[in-house]
Amino acid sequence: MFNTSGDILNIVLSVCAVALTGFLCSALYYFVASIQRFYKLIRRVEEGVSKAEEVIEIAREKLKNSAAYFMVLGEIAKKAMEFVQEKRENKAAGKKK
Repeated sequence: MFNTSGDILNIVLSVCAVALTGFLCSALYYFVASIQRFYKLIRRVEEGVSKAEEVIEIAREKLKNSAAYFMVLGEIAKKAMEFVQEKRENKAAGKKK
């Protein structure tokens, strides 16, 4: 079967080439699987960030609307306080007469 040392060298080289090919295929498979998991993770993070941005935008809109309502309520309260002060002044002026 083996006539010369060259035959043994060729067999050893072919076994090493097959082993290296198997190792490279498995390494490539795990590399691609890792990149796929990393891509899914990045996609989830992006979805979470976009949802957080939506929530922040909704909160911002609600705060803007609430601020407008507070301004209106503040004006109403201011007018009510002026009205009460006028009534007190009229009442106090009526008692003095």
